[in-house]
Amino acid sequence: MTPSQRAALLHELFQAGVDAVGGRQATQRSLQEHTLSKHVHLVALGKAADAMATGALSVIGERLVSGLVVTKHDHLSDALKADSRLRCIEAGHPVPDEGSLLGGKTLSEFVAQIPEDHQLVFLVSGGTSALVEHLNEGLGLTELKHETDKLLASGAPIGEMNRHRRSLSLVKGGKLAKLIKCTVLQLLISDVPGDKPGDIGSGLLIPDAATGMPADLPVWDLITTHIIASSSIAQAAVEQAAEAKGLVVRQPFGELHGDMPEVVERLSSVLTAPNLSPGVYIWGGEPTVVLPENPGRGGRNQHLALALSEPLSNVPGVSLLVCGTDGTDGPTQDAGGLVDEQTFAAAQSAELDINAYLERADAGHCLEALSCLVTTGPTGTNVMDLAIAIVE
Repeated sequence: MTPSQRAALLHELFQAGVDAVGGRQATQRSLQEHTLSKHVHLVALGKAADAMATGALSVIGERLVSGLVVTKHDHLSDALKADSRLRCIEAGHPVPDEGSLLGGKTLSEFVAQIPEDHQLVFLVSGGTSALVEHLNEGLGLTELKHETDKLLASGAPIGEMNRHRRSLSLVKGGKLAKLIKCTVLQLLISDVPGDKPGDIGSGLLIPDAATGMPADLPVWDLITTHIIASSSIAQAAVEQAAEAKGLVVRQPFGELHGDMPEVVERLSSVLTAPNLSPGVYIWGGEPTVVLPENPGRGGRNQHLALALSEPLSNVPGVSLLVCGTDGTDGPTQDAGGLVDEQTFAAAQSAELDINAYLERADAGHCLEALSCLVTTGPTGTNVMDLAIAIVE
């Protein structure tokens, strides 16, 4: 295969993984397996909220009484905006904005007004922690932005970030459940390591002893929770798509969790091994990056792809795609990057100092100059990141 042929195949494999965990399809499938009330209220939160809400509405139909959708700016479809039964709010991600506070306050009010004999379908996907917030008294947007910027720059794991977020919030860490009177069917798309429900959207309706919402409270008897999409499902779909193309998938799948230098070394050691076997290699997860004071353009996927371009320059016949399954890599409009054995040489020829770009957290500008950016637009799901390599 030529590098362009490998690139086209990597795009196809990535799309197969994304399609398998699509918010619309996963939500629709799950709701069809449950008995719904005659009177249903809908909440959809996160970067996949539009797709999840669309899937839910196809099943709920005329039973819908009212709904609330909170998602990232430019992630709302015209169809949802036009539905008079829905309140739609767009908010900031990864850094919260006024829309995030409006979303959190509206969520509290919306949940509190649902009658006991009605049902709430509660849909949560990645990004909810930034997109929805109802702050403790005395805190405002300035403090929230400051804390979020500090956490993002620190490279803290998502669990640690969410523990801090829960301490600032009136709704996270299960505290939203204080307002629940009706039965709730909660469907989650996992974007966290280990698929821990309390870390998905900071656990709005998940027990948390640390916040005073332990698992033995009566309210939890009203709430049923299911994870309907995850990284493992996406990785399995990539494997199936690759095998359908006659490619050999090397096992076991790898993980992207950990500090960025560690993850770079882990993937590099696999792809530069002396006896590297041809085939497809798959990793899933979410590396963490410590940002400089004034970071440039890019996100963790772009950073990882660019960082691996130098070691891959010694591996003939290799291409690597690293992308966020939500189609958004950090505070950018790009999903990630795609590099091969020729990328590093191309950077040298163009007099682009890859290490300098990496030090500035500016991988996006370098990848753009090399025509190595991957841009998909919103995908309707969010199950962390995928890295897929083809080795000939």
